[in-house]
Amino acid sequence: MLSSYFPYGIIELPFWGYALVAFGLIQLMFLGITLFLHREQSHGGLVLHPALRHVFRFWLWFSSGTVTREWVAVHRRHHAFADQQGDPHSPVIFGLKKVVLEGYELYIAAARDPEILKHYGRGTPDDWLERKLYGRWPAAGIILFIVSELVLFGVPGIVMVAIHMAAQPFFAAGIINGVGHRLGYRSFEMASTATNIVPWGLLVAGEELHNNHHAFPRSACFAVQPWEIDIGWLWIKLFRALGLAEVRRVAPHPHLIRARSTLDADTVRALFTNRMHVLRDYARRVVKPVCRELARREPAGAVPRIAPMLLIRHPALLADEAHRMLNDLLARYEVLRAVVEFREGLQHAWNMASANQTSAVQQLREWCVRAEASGIRALREFAVGLRDYSAAAPL
Repeated sequence: MLSSYFPYGIIELPFWGYALVAFGLIQLMFLGITLFLHREQSHGGLVLHPALRHVFRFWLWFSSGTVTREWVAVHRRHHAFADQQGDPHSPVIFGLKKVVLEGYELYIAAARDPEILKHYGRGTPDDWLERKLYGRWPAAGIILFIVSELVLFGVPGIVMVAIHMAAQPFFAAGIINGVGHRLGYRSFEMASTATNIVPWGLLVAGEELHNNHHAFPRSACFAVQPWEIDIGWLWIKLFRALGLAEVRRVAPHPHLIRARSTLDADTVRALFTNRMHVLRDYARRVVKPVCRELARREPAGAVPRIAPMLLIRHPALLADEAHRMLNDLLARYEVLRAVVEFREGLQHAWNMASANQTSAVQQLREWCVRAEASGIRALREFAVGLRDYSAAAPL
């Protein structure tokens, strides 16, 4: 009887049908990675209904042999040592080519390290199924998946399986962990090299918004800017509407109350909560305008075009030559030194908020007075705008 199905298996489809099924199964795998492994298990920004959690848990074992504890431990380790020695798969450490082409091998090496599993794999499922099946026999899931594909689709299933097996190591390990730390745009500056590959996270379930995730790792939503799309977040909203998901944390969005006359404890809390947004705003409204004005005043070529990037980029990410150029600019131009010093003073003020809020308020007020008297128009306007930040959304 089965011979009548060969070479197309039980289900015979047109070419586009096989392509659609393969794409759908891969997307289900990516959805399990981003919602279950990443946003819920690794960072706790999301809580899935137990039934939905197990659907993803089973599918990841069945279609990719993924062990929850191993994936979570490797990812948490990545955040703890992002782009430093100890990062399991950073292109800064291993080189972009190796991470893109051998990212899965780097993952396996880290996943088999008992110290990484011990320190970073806590809190993941540890029930009978995990101990006796998923964690003990990960390859069994892949074998069952391959057999199922061949029985259902016959010879076309061979191609479908090959594409499916290559999708996770190429996109998740190579593209996100490799390209996502080298190419793209950066909305937020930090010590990690993470970038947003594109503003529309559609093909890899929102993981393309990697810079946003490193800026706000515990957020269940990776889209931060109005033009960004996180397809994983759209699924979360659907599951939440169905009672299958609970959102615990999302990235903060600044609340502004225009023309506030006072700077108080509420302002300090708002600035601390939205510090990544404030630093981004400082780069856009202070650093770049000051550099443009300085370039207009100075002889052609005196202020290099990369001057704004040198001042904005986190010092840990600057190469030796870039550090030399930055130090030279700061030594030559007092206005650039002031821009850097005021930014450091602002960070110090809001960092005091958790220890001594009264002192933080006073220090921030003094910072604003000095900024407004600095003679730097962009800095003065920025300081005035800080009063608008509020910890509570306006009514």
